[in-house]
Amino acid sequence: MRHNDGVTTAVERLARVADRLSEKKLTPRKFLRALAWNCAGIRFGPLGYLDLASGGDNRFSGRGFRPRFDDDTDGQVRHFAGSAVAPLLLGEPLARFAVTHILRDPPHTADGRLSDAALDFADQLASGALRMEDAGDWIRDRLAP
Repeated sequence: MRHNDGVTTAVERLARVADRLSEKKLTPRKFLRALAWNCAGIRFGPLGYLDLASGGDNRFSGRGFRPRFDDDTDGQVRHFAGSAVAPLLLGEPLARFAVTHILRDPPHTADGRLSDAALDFADQLASGALRMEDAGDWIRDRLAP
């Protein structure tokens, strides 16, 4: 696992949470739920649906995402974590529909691209194409400048 020793950006903090969670040897489902709790305040259990619907909480805010994912707000970590856990709570088709039509984040926008990246991240973890031990580096390689 690589660690950025410079200024800690929000995207680096997200990656470090993923690094920490990967050490716990969780299932992909529990990993994504824990990522959503730690980064977006989306609770385990039925209350997670309510948290997801309300947009969760910024557990930490800041910047540091590639320009294509940067919407000029400090809530992109929350957005990524919520989008990544959405397929577990809603199913993949409804999660993708919700991102585009309920959140109104079409694919050509920064938020739409970030949601797509989060959904791909979740899918790769669930399928085993992405090892949890590599999740932090996946975040660094794809989301950080």
